[in-house]
Amino acid sequence: MAEKNYSRREFIRRNSMAGAGAILATGLAPAVFGSEIKKSAIPAILGGSAAANIDWPEWPYWNPETDDKLVLDSIRSGVWSRKKLVDEFEKKWAAAIGAKRCLTVVNGTNSLITSLIQLGIGAGDEVIIPPYTFIATPQSVLATGAMPVFVDTDPETFQIDAAKIEAKITSRTRAIMPVHLGGLSADMDKIMEIARKHNLIVIEDACQAHLAEYNHQKLGTIGHAGGFSFQNSKNLPIGEGGAIVSNDEKFVDRCHSYHNLGFPYGTAIGSVNSGSIMYGNKLRLTEYQAAIGLVQLSRLDSQTKTRTENAEYLKAKLKKIPGILPMEAYPGVTRGVYHLFILRYKKDEFKGLSREGFMNALDAEGIPCYSGYTQLNLMPFLKDAFQTKNFVKTYSKKRLNYSKYLEQNQCPQNDILCNEEAVWFNQRLFLTGKKEMDMFYSAVEKTYANAEKLKKAETK
Repeated sequence: MAEKNYSRREFIRRNSMAGAGAILATGLAPAVFGSEIKKSAIPAILGGSAAANIDWPEWPYWNPETDDKLVLDSIRSGVWSRKKLVDEFEKKWAAAIGAKRCLTVVNGTNSLITSLIQLGIGAGDEVIIPPYTFIATPQSVLATGAMPVFVDTDPETFQIDAAKIEAKITSRTRAIMPVHLGGLSADMDKIMEIARKHNLIVIEDACQAHLAEYNHQKLGTIGHAGGFSFQNSKNLPIGEGGAIVSNDEKFVDRCHSYHNLGFPYGTAIGSVNSGSIMYGNKLRLTEYQAAIGLVQLSRLDSQTKTRTENAEYLKAKLKKIPGILPMEAYPGVTRGVYHLFILRYKKDEFKGLSREGFMNALDAEGIPCYSGYTQLNLMPFLKDAFQTKNFVKTYSKKRLNYSKYLEQNQCPQNDILCNEEAVWFNQRLFLTGKKEMDMFYSAVEKTYANAEKLKKAETK
């Protein structure tokens, strides 16, 4: 049965399995038992046959025959700290994204923290973010000493509602950090317009948006900087890892110095022997991580095309079913990459069947699904941060009034998505073909047709 509100680690554990490579490398679809979709009047959860008897692709994909050599060579070389392979990966990722520069770091969270710090964000500042995102987004803001300000979610797109941003801007606002949730873009035309009007910095959280585009421009390159994640579940998985991309050479040089203990680099002139020239951290990627990244990057575009084609095919079909509303894209979106496929579930169209009942039924039909994020703006980590010494010394008691903060950061549309409507499907389901998408649709259609029976069984 599908469970509500998995932790992210549990979500990843259930979906991160090695080896879908043979399927993708040969172009073969996952094994399907039987030549036709089996339909049954009886839902699988009530004893009928499953609509989708599919061995879904495993993730991440690794083909030992083609992929082992570069990684093993890097390990056997004894050169494990960053050197030529990290440099190569950075150059290739910058080229893939269409950015002048790329700097790798240990994870996506630190790509955001480093970007914020090197763009001058710190104690006393406010950064506008969405509430429908992974915990790393607000945590990165708190790590700088700044305060996150939440703007409600656009329910049709699951992105930050750009129409509500200006109402949250104060004299302390320094930056907007949109998240390109699920691999589709936020409303970047509107966001950049607001940023220019109010002289704000824009840092794109593109951790789920590898190769996604807005107006034919890769996400991560529209604002002042973009942050990416290469964590195990991502469309470009390394295990852990992240990257900062930007067209600002001096900014990336500062980030490079920061990620290497403050030692000088590029326009941050000086010599390593003279010591650190700035406050820094140690966030360097390793050579063997870069080797994994280079292997994964070689097939990212073809995998992305497969995901996008299948997701858009399924999306068009699902719109025919009342109560199923797949996430929409803004008009400027020219390429979505579907790290997540998310829909809104309207239980009234399903005879009152709860979201949990709907997910349990789909899971039994062979379609794994999840309820996704919970309400970040209401989580206790915020209160804990406000009680730390640095925040107490930086902010007035009025600004650290947690009850007042909660009142000012209510996100009612986001509450509905988190608690009632959102249903997630992992990107690995879309590394298949049209036949599997038809089975996916059949499972949802079958659940809709049997909603009354399922509702009765749910209430027994």
